[in-house]
Amino acid sequence: MNKIKLLLLIFVATAAGAMAQNVTTPYSMYGYGILSDRASSMQRQMGSVGYAMNSGRQINVMNPASYASIDSLTFLFDIGADMAFLWQKEGDVKEKSVGGGLDYITMQFPICKFMGGSIGMLPYSSVGYAFGSDIAHGAMQNQGSGGINQAYLGVAGKVGGFSLGVNVAYSFGNIINDVFSSPVTSGQTLFEHVMKIRDWDISIGAQYTARVSRNDRITAGLTFTPKKSLHGDTWATVQETTQSSVADTVAFMKMGGNYYTPMTIGGGISYKHERTSRWMIEADVTFQEWSKVKYSPLYSLAEPDKMVFEGMNFSNRTRYAIGGEYVPKIRGNYFERMVYRLGAYYSNDYLKIRGNQVREYGVTAGFGFNTPEGKTMINLGVEWKHRAAHPATLISENYLNITLGVNFNELWFWQRRIK
Repeated sequence: MNKIKLLLLIFVATAAGAMAQNVTTPYSMYGYGILSDRASSMQRQMGSVGYAMNSGRQINVMNPASYASIDSLTFLFDIGADMAFLWQKEGDVKEKSVGGGLDYITMQFPICKFMGGSIGMLPYSSVGYAFGSDIAHGAMQNQGSGGINQAYLGVAGKVGGFSLGVNVAYSFGNIINDVFSSPVTSGQTLFEHVMKIRDWDISIGAQYTARVSRNDRITAGLTFTPKKSLHGDTWATVQETTQSSVADTVAFMKMGGNYYTPMTIGGGISYKHERTSRWMIEADVTFQEWSKVKYSPLYSLAEPDKMVFEGMNFSNRTRYAIGGEYVPKIRGNYFERMVYRLGAYYSNDYLKIRGNQVREYGVTAGFGFNTPEGKTMINLGVEWKHRAAHPATLISENYLNITLGVNFNELWFWQRRIK
């Protein structure tokens, strides 16, 4: 119980700043920002696959049906962080930046022999950018921050090879878009657009595992998240940036019925072999119907705010991923018992900017390092990612992400018998 209390204390102490990722891309100024895929550090090393994954030793929030695979004596705690190195190019202009922070905190625990549960906090989207441009008779600076986080609670049960699970999440966060207008003839004016999200979300997952042989099995996984209205408030203010000035609210709107998140369907299939060695390979597909999502930005800020959102449309997001892991020898020396992972993915993003579809693709790799006691694992990985629009490139971005996750695996519910 002391270990449980310690981890709960860590969870509470870090929850307020848990999703402190620093996204440094102008693409995040549109919509809800850059989306996350609920992948742990271990999954990101394999291209962020997970719909058909049910290890029982790693937490898989991508499909809540996986919670049912946990051992009845095991308690899991996973915490992850990343660091991103970004190279941007727009025409002949090149820039470099560095960002990162705590990525997620998750826990998984048994409920009974055929049921498991999970609780944690994950990012849904992230916003972060800062750049300037010249305008007639002056200059303009754009900057933004924030994002949407999700605190979730999930439960799953299984019968035979079939398992079913559900996640219920509380979505919260602020998205702030600022425009500083600086005419040469007068002082500076701040145009600010804020979205304050306070909402809930639900996702359902299912998995089915079939034994091909004594050492081989195939798992199919499916998840569904319904389209729903996003609740909260959004407003716009104008303020002269002097010590005595007061912000003037020029527009206000309830987000319910005006902003939505899309229907999402995810599916995957995996093949796992385990004998003297162990390997697994999985392929996933994600579809999000953003083209039918309502998004009503405030245009009452006049020209500076229009410049932020003008020319943006949502389009359906599709993501394809493949990845796998390999353990050379389950009972070998240290390096033979290490986990080696590879993955790749391609995505048509949900943003279409001035008729140009934003696209992403990347390759991933990583290692799982066993700790001396044998069950806790340190997951260290790298990811190279390219983002640009098509057919016009707009801004070309290359990322090098370093991911780190620590997965604690403890037999906390086993009591020794004293003879």
